Amino acid sequence: MTAVKTKRKAKKKTKQWNPNIVVFACNWCSYAGADTAGVSRIQHQPHFRMIRVMCSGRIQPGFVLKAFEKGADGVLVSGCHIGDCHYIFGNERALEQFEKTKNMVRLLGLEEGRLRLEWISAAEGARFAQVINEFTDQVRELGPSPLATGNRKH
Repeated sequence: MTAVKTKRKAKKKTKQWNPNIVVFACNWCSYAGADTAGVSRIQHQPHFRMIRVMCSGRIQPGFVLKAFEKGADGVLVSGCHIGDCHYIFGNERALEQFEKTKNMVRLLGLEEGRLRLEWISAAEGARFAQVINEFTDQVRELGPSPLATGNRKH
């Protein structure tokens, strides 16, 4: 009986750590791109929580910082391609907000690799899967966020 328990503990220790990733996705393109990936059964990492917003330009630095505070190891902001925004210039505003957010994240001492901005259209399910896979691996390499350690449920 003890050997079985020891084997289970060893298995848990060798198990790969999976990061908590928050994805802010615009309703019109990126969220639909994620849906396309799912409907097309494109394999991708499942270690993310999707927050659907009407426009990526709506994502303020406070939203991203709150995600990190609540336990996110990485945050992905995703919207329509430049020139394709349903709100004309929302993704240009997202770019401005992202730069502010990046500066705040840097001031907090977090690695820049924990934050990412991507443009993904509704037809780009494969691209959504690729971005999620790459970002998950990137955050996994960085390890758990130092801000999230006190907020984890074990």
